[in-house]
Amino acid sequence: MIFVTGGSGLIGSFLISALVARGQAVRALYRRQVPTFPAASQVEWVEGDILDALVIRQALEGVEHVFHCAGLVSYAPQDEAALQQINVEGTANIVDACLDRKGIRLCHVSSVAALGGNAAAEQEPGKMQVLTEEAKWDLGAAHPAYATSKYLGELEVWRGVAEGLSAVIVNPSVVLGAADWDRSSTRLFRYAHNEHAFYTPGNINFVDVRDVVEAMVHLAFQPAIAGQRFILNAGAVPLHDFLAQAAACFGKKAPRIAVPDWAAELIWRTEHARSLLTGARPLITKDTARAGRKPVVYQSQKVQNTTGLRFRPLAETIEWCCQELKTNSAASGAVVVY
Repeated sequence: MIFVTGGSGLIGSFLISALVARGQAVRALYRRQVPTFPAASQVEWVEGDILDALVIRQALEGVEHVFHCAGLVSYAPQDEAALQQINVEGTANIVDACLDRKGIRLCHVSSVAALGGNAAAEQEPGKMQVLTEEAKWDLGAAHPAYATSKYLGELEVWRGVAEGLSAVIVNPSVVLGAADWDRSSTRLFRYAHNEHAFYTPGNINFVDVRDVVEAMVHLAFQPAIAGQRFILNAGAVPLHDFLAQAAACFGKKAPRIAVPDWAAELIWRTEHARSLLTGARPLITKDTARAGRKPVVYQSQKVQNTTGLRFRPLAETIEWCCQELKTNSAASGAVVVY
């Protein structure tokens, strides 16, 4: 029996589908309603929350492998407490429950955000950072709340490893896949589809969700691979190039106006003031406005050497995502709006 958290998310849903296709027995956690993707009907669903330690312990009865995919991705100041609860305390609950049942193996989904950065390189404008799994978290530097929560979540897993837990960690970059237009990285495709004129200069590191799942399954079922983390990243491209390719796939116009740094700084400050006055969530935050400005590439040679995995090129991933999104929209009769 395999237990999966975050089964309604992008990675979790594709992972469950892959496990079911392999003939694995899958039990998964859900909060509000049972997901409806095709393989979901073959899953034993457990209603609950990763913050409920008792529910997690009960859900691990008879389980041999745990894939912890649940997590909150947010850069809104209002979500700082929720990030701490879900990404840190929730992970601690998973680790503690695994430790209570000897023999369980954990695959934890972290993020490249948990790697921090090279402080020396950041002080040199325009210098490309190349980060590997050996990157050290700079405790004295300022980090987005999301990145901090993923780093602290990883520390919970390392605590479990120190206490005897067999675990492996994956650190994906921006995961691309066909999912809900309003969730996760799929919003990038929605942005391209709706022909927005503006884009921010900078790079985006990307990886196909199918490659993420393949790597997770390979690593999780190799017990000799334990106490390690693996970057999952297919490469980095300018954000404009990504949006232009996605727009072309939809038959739409690509963004054409670069937002200068000073304008981005003005916009996030204006949005912050608006959110304080109205209580509404900011459309752009300081962290999202500055994302991609510091050129960085996440090196994924380790996972390729370990698994033999070769990542799909961006053009193939974009073509697949766009076709899936168009098919899904046509089937549901949905009209994509922003």
